[in-house]
Amino acid sequence: MLRLATAGSVDDGKSTLIGRLLHDSKAILADQLAAVEHTSRQRGEAELNLALLTDGLRAEREQGITIDVAYRYLVTPRRKIIIADTPGHVQYTRNMVTGASTADLALILVDARKGVVEQSRRHAFIASLLGVAHLVLCVNKMDLVDWSAERFEEIRADFRRFAMKLNVADLAFVPVSALHGDNVVQRSANMPWYEGTSLLHHLEEVHIASDRNLIDARLPVQYVIRTRDFRGYAGTVAGGVLKPGDEVVVLPAGFSSRVRSVRGPGGDVVDEAFPPQAITVQLEDELDVARGDLICRPHNRPHVGQEIDAMVCWLTERSALTPGARYTLRHTTRSVRAEVQELVYRMDINTLHRDETAESLSLNEIGRVRLRTQTPLLFDAYRRNRSTGSFILVDDATNNTVAAGMISEPSASIVWHPAAVRRSDRASQGMTLWLTGLSASGKSTIATEVERRLVAAGRPAYLLDGDNLRHGLNADLGFSAGDRAENVRRVGEVAQLFADAGVVAIVSLISPYRADRDLVRARHTAGGLPFFEVFVDTPVEVCEARDPKGMYARARAGEIKGFTGVDAPYEVPSEAALVLRPEDGDPAALAAKVLELLDGEG
Repeated sequence: MLRLATAGSVDDGKSTLIGRLLHDSKAILADQLAAVEHTSRQRGEAELNLALLTDGLRAEREQGITIDVAYRYLVTPRRKIIIADTPGHVQYTRNMVTGASTADLALILVDARKGVVEQSRRHAFIASLLGVAHLVLCVNKMDLVDWSAERFEEIRADFRRFAMKLNVADLAFVPVSALHGDNVVQRSANMPWYEGTSLLHHLEEVHIASDRNLIDARLPVQYVIRTRDFRGYAGTVAGGVLKPGDEVVVLPAGFSSRVRSVRGPGGDVVDEAFPPQAITVQLEDELDVARGDLICRPHNRPHVGQEIDAMVCWLTERSALTPGARYTLRHTTRSVRAEVQELVYRMDINTLHRDETAESLSLNEIGRVRLRTQTPLLFDAYRRNRSTGSFILVDDATNNTVAAGMISEPSASIVWHPAAVRRSDRASQGMTLWLTGLSASGKSTIATEVERRLVAAGRPAYLLDGDNLRHGLNADLGFSAGDRAENVRRVGEVAQLFADAGVVAIVSLISPYRADRDLVRARHTAGGLPFFEVFVDTPVEVCEARDPKGMYARARAGEIKGFTGVDAPYEVPSEAALVLRPEDGDPAALAAKVLELLDGEG
């Protein structure tokens, strides 16, 4: 089953697109269609207004905008689809958050005439923040720009540049005309230049099973079912796989037992259970288990703590979030009292800048806060588990939900522990040498030679190669823009520690985005550590001709998506201390140039 949410600015055609999707896939009942036809005639509209299929509120039809979230259901031969039509108006951002909070995929609509606007970026950011792994940018109203391929490519490039800053694993682009049905259910003859699939085909084929966390077993207990000879614990699986015979522990008490049986709805015994199935688990031992407890594996437990960092979206206009305020925090099946200890920053979701001077959060604003709960929570980071990493805040006076939150990590008062040894006391002074360039540009070969020569000269040096680090430190990261940024951040932190210890840290990493490299440079500079960026400027044609791992060939064949130099960009350094090109010599000669740079800098 696929859950999707539509998003975008006002009048981009979200409701019309959903109506067209339902109409052309024959998912509308005859009486529904007759009612829409009747209303369209009453309103004096020449054509069938498919937006009326989702905009059912009187205010929505009068104003021609979506106000509340409307859910529609579509069944195809391949899968079931639940569609959430969310509002585009900035005033109803909270409704968009509600609709996207459970979505597997977000459809971001853009008017081909207007291009990517502020609200398009706003909703894309919110979808990314909510952990929606798949984004589809639908460039709508292509009929109003004469089916222009150039206009579509311009919008795609513009949105791709913005999406690089987001944590999006899968990004697709589809040009459509929701009014006429082009590329919605069937491929359009009006856009022969478009080589992709229709929107419905993409929705049927998008792979979402791997998005679920099947590693961390989590079962929040919702209800205890007890009869004369049966005692079971019911709930919805939030992560992992549970099978009879599995060793489990019940938190927070810490009692251990084994799973005797797993039953699905209706009491049928099943071999295993996985998210998001509703099940009842029977344990081999009679334990004191109640609503709010969590069943997990003994050696794979969630975080337990009272202090958490979280991103929250404020949902009410009646009050604002301020430090010191207290609310009821509802998390999985538990309810606890919580106090806002600090508003760390407010996020400007148009520029993605952080306002660290903000003193409160108002309606539709998003910020990072530190919370302290009255009793410990059992939680995971939201990016790892959307169920155990999310919560809502409830105002005790009104019983209204005032905020939706996504847990970032446990909060702790962490300070840098001062060392007794100063940098000047060490036998050698460290630095970081950062080699960046395309895959197969020669970075690793040059870096290896530099390390060999430094060690031979008696200078402590260590090579941090990108491929090697992905076997251990960064084994959990993929190749999305967000994961690439985290990859660079981690390597930069390790390099900084090496440099602080008096070692020459030699980094060989593609690190395609300038902003990520500049952030590492800034961290070194702030710590008083030398940082030299070396750009191995080998043309992509030369890299592709070398292709020692066959990566370029696979990328050209479409087997690898988002490969730097083929279908993902590389941003050339603006402040490189040295530029190395193939015509400057063999790897030994290029390594000698690097050592000359270091000698020249003292």
